[in-house]
Amino acid sequence: MKTAIINARVVPELKQDVEDILSRLGITTTQAIVMYFEQIKLNNGIPFALRLPNEETIAAMKAARSEKGEPVTLDQLRDSLT
Repeated sequence: MKTAIINARVVPELKQDVEDILSRLGITTTQAIVMYFEQIKLNNGIPFALRLPNEETIAAMKAARSEKGEPVTLDQLRDSLT
C-alpha cells in the first residue's frame, strides 16, 4: 500500500505530552493520526463539536489569561457541563 507524508508544525511541549500519552496507550503518533483521519472520514467531518464560546466562557477565558478570578477544579467544570 502506498502512503503519503504529512508535515505539521506543533509546539514541542504539546508533541511530547501527546507522545507520552499515546505511548501509555500503546499506539504511535502515526497510528493516532490515521485513527483521527478514519474518524473524520466516518463522521464526514471533525469527530467532535466545534463551537464558538458563549459570553460566560469568554469572560472566564479572559479572567484566566489575566490571572483574575477564582480557581476552578475539573469537577466543577464537569458539573457545569451537565
